Amino acid sequence: TAQTRAVERALDRLLPKAGAKPATIHRAMRYSLFAGGKRMRPALVLAAAEACGGSLEAAMPLACAVECIHTYSLVHDDLPSMDNDALRRGKPTLHVAYGEALAILASDGLLAEGFSLLAQYPDEQQHPDLAVRKLQVLREVGRAVGGAGMLGGQVIDLQFARRITHPDHVPGAATPGALRDMHMRKTGALIRAAAVSGGLMAGAAPPEVAALAQFGEEIGLAFQIVDDILDEIGTSGELGKTAGKDRAEGKPTYPALFGLEASKTMARAHVDAAGQALAAAHLPGEHLLGIARWVVDRRY
Repeated sequence: TAQTRAVERALDRLLPKAGAKPATIHRAMRYSLFAGGKRMRPALVLAAAEACGGSLEAAMPLACAVECIHTYSLVHDDLPSMDNDALRRGKPTLHVAYGEALAILASDGLLAEGFSLLAQYPDEQQHPDLAVRKLQVLREVGRAVGGAGMLGGQVIDLQFARRITHPDHVPGAATPGALRDMHMRKTGALIRAAAVSGGLMAGAAPPEVAALAQFGEEIGLAFQIVDDILDEIGTSGELGKTAGKDRAEGKPTYPALFGLEASKTMARAHVDAAGQALAAAHLPGEHLLGIARWVVDRRY
């Protein structure tokens, strides 16, 4: 789409060029960042800002920052000590292409660049009203990435996969509540933060921020349920990553706990609830709802 192309151009403009010294790290960072991908999270940032009457130009650096942070998480997730996957976005994963050490450093670089973008842009001298908003966004995104959010969800996932063996880390039962908690953190936290932060950058009122938070939570869960479904029925070519890994490793998934048809019904129910949250706050959510519908209709 035109918006996706705009995000691609902004990422290329805002990130260090492949030849910037030391070139090896910047080439590795760009390898994963520009390997494709749906750019759903930056689209969510921009759609939330638009719904709250904000400037897409002012929100674009935030959209790029969220995509950098998301890509960092994918590189980490694929590492041999994590999910040990050799395929991502239809290409060899970064540790396969560049080696594990550089993959770790490049993903750390993407995380750092993401927060650097949040701090640098837009320029407060040109937009003095954005300084406080940017602090709110930094807090929101930082919370989503940390132990209470994405990293905590990854720990829970590794516990279920028996990849964390320290006696202090004993996995609980794979109950529906535990599954929801893991995915609210691992997948949902950054999706929620993307929606909320887009609104914050636009100067959204508290009721609008609350509605965007609920919207983000609902589509974050829908996204993960559909991911679990596609892992069951999709192919590696369709998914751009290795299919069937969760089932092979015995991880808890929505289809494993509820079955495929019930999981599809749950995903649609979460999307419906997301739309209701926007309607209750009287937010013009055409583009947000388009993203929500794509979440349940996508094949890869």
